[in-house]
Amino acid sequence: MNTIWKKEMIADGVNLVIGLGLFISPWAFGFATESPTNWNAWLSGILIAALAVAALAIFAEWQEWIALAAGVWVAVSPWVLHFSAKATVTPLHVIAGILVAAVAALRVWQLHQSHPRVTA
Repeated sequence: MNTIWKKEMIADGVNLVIGLGLFISPWAFGFATESPTNWNAWLSGILIAALAVAALAIFAEWQEWIALAAGVWVAVSPWVLHFSAKATVTPLHVIAGILVAAVAALRVWQLHQSHPRVTA
C-alpha cells in the first residue's frame, strides 16, 4: 500500500466519521423530535457515510463531487429548511457541511494536481 492510497483513505475515513456523527446527532443532541432537522441529519449522514464507504471500496471521482455537493447542502440546509434559529442544530450542520465539502474539494484538487506517471 503506497502513501497516496493512505492519504485517500484518511480523507474518506474523515467523511465516514462525519457522516456517522451527523446521523446520530439527533439523538446525541436531543433534536430527534424536530422533523425537518432530524430527517436532514439522518439522510445527509447516511449519504455522506455511504459515499465514504464506496470511495474506500472503489474510488471514483464522482463520489467526491457528490460528497462536495452533500457537504454544501448540509452547510446551507439550516436556512433552506428554516431551522437556522436553533442554537445547537445550526452550528452542527454548518461545521459538518463545511468539513465534508472541504475534504471532498481537497480530494478533487489532489486528483487534478497529480502528475501522470510514465512507465517504460
